[in-house]
Amino acid sequence: MKAKKNIGIKIVCNNRKARFNYFFQEILEAGIVLKGSEVKSLRDGKANITDAYAADNNGEIYLINSYIPLYKESSYNNHNPRDFRKLLLNKREINKVIGKINREGLTIIPTKMYFKKGKAKVEIAIAKGKKLYDKRHVSKKRDWDREKARVLSKNK
Repeated sequence: MKAKKNIGIKIVCNNRKARFNYFFQEILEAGIVLKGSEVKSLRDGKANITDAYAADNNGEIYLINSYIPLYKESSYNNHNPRDFRKLLLNKREINKVIGKINREGLTIIPTKMYFKKGKAKVEIAIAKGKKLYDKRHVSKKRDWDREKARVLSKNK
């Protein structure tokens, strides 16, 4: 049976390194405040969130160090590629996220940026950083699973 595709979702960029470097505790979907030239650049499929993170500032959550390149067809009111971008969450969600960050020492990592029904969204994860031995364990398990799959496919 064919898997269902998410209709109305266009993924702009993924943060594949995040799952290797962090343990995810909770995943949230947030809107993002963008300027017109930023939206045009995102619709071209150009963005980078691999080094990005989110932090709170006066009770609001901002996406920091995300890269949305300049839109070359834009005029004098182009945007700053590494500007802080406000994330749109409910007040209850913001308070919960800020509490977890302050109490448990967790971080907010963007995992995916996409368009959903024409609106720009960011999937953020409340995460805890992995230690070096955790990363080695994950890569060892991945190699073992790959080797096991090879052996099983040869036996068939």
